Amino acid sequence: MARPHMAKPRFYYSSENLVNLILGATVALPEGAANHASRALRMQAGDTAILFNGDGNDYLCELTSIKKNEVIAKVTSVCNVERESPLKITLAQGISTGDRMDYTIQKAVEMGVSAIQPIASMRSVVKLAGERAEKRRLHWQNIVISACEQSGRAWVPEVAAPLSLAQWLANLDAEKPQLRLTLAPNATHSLSNWADPAQHIALLIGCEGGLTQEEIDLATRYDFVPVRLGGRILRTETAALAALAAMQTLWGDYN
Repeated sequence: MARPHMAKPRFYYSSENLVNLILGATVALPEGAANHASRALRMQAGDTAILFNGDGNDYLCELTSIKKNEVIAKVTSVCNVERESPLKITLAQGISTGDRMDYTIQKAVEMGVSAIQPIASMRSVVKLAGERAEKRRLHWQNIVISACEQSGRAWVPEVAAPLSLAQWLANLDAEKPQLRLTLAPNATHSLSNWADPAQHIALLIGCEGGLTQEEIDLATRYDFVPVRLGGRILRTETAALAALAAMQTLWGDYN
């Protein structure tokens, strides 16, 4: 009996692995991907999957051997993937609690964000430093990878190390052309004020409770413009996604 048709699963294959992804290469799937392929998806030798490593290509593979803890695949073709938004958006997201940060990062990647900068703002409940901060960053990076697997992206956005708002602003490249935006419910500008924005966009979003007026004032000194999204106050996990959706509709690949 023929197996029912299913979309080819996509697995991330880190460029740090010993064998590079090139046409004809035989590679062992990473442990997590191997377990998912063999146990969850019950894939068999002869099935096909797609590997990607963040270089903009999809690598079509045939599974040649499946054992309990090992899945071997051979790269049979290479395809450049064009699924990136024309907008280059860095999301500077105030670190939120619980699953809110995970959800925001996951959906922002699905919606085409290019980079993510976690921000320790004044109202952030979660305090991160040292080893704990790096552990959380790696957790968020894995969420990015999973979102790329699901959404078909072949470039992997980077999650930077958490910084305070002042640190991040001080490190912004003043020479890089950017439209710098933050959300404020009492702002006079809206996204429709920009008909043809700069390619690089920085979007600053507060955590629960939003940015303080002091933080908004600080951001404006670094050329951030407060904008409003309607007359309602949005939750932190809603604000970034609503703004991203509006940007992609006005200027990106949703229109």
